[in-house]
Amino acid sequence: MAIPVPDQRTPSQRARDEAIASEPQLAPPDLPPNAAALPLESHLGRRRHPVAVAGVVENGVVRPLDPSVKLLERSRVIIVSTEAG
Repeated sequence: MAIPVPDQRTPSQRARDEAIASEPQLAPPDLPPNAAALPLESHLGRRRHPVAVAGVVENGVVRPLDPSVKLLERSRVIIVSTEAG
């Protein structure tokens, strides 16, 4: 179970979060009743599948920790970080 922590957001962040939360939800897409479910990868427009790998960033360069992982040149990456420090 998560340990509750005090809200550290600024008043403007809190107001923005409340405004986003109060927006009406989007309507479900208008699909025909016989529409087949497709995997997310089919909607990405490319044949490459998303991959999650552990790595480090050194001098602005992403380096996977597993040497067998090869990223194509100019690959798009999403960097998820722990605390900055």
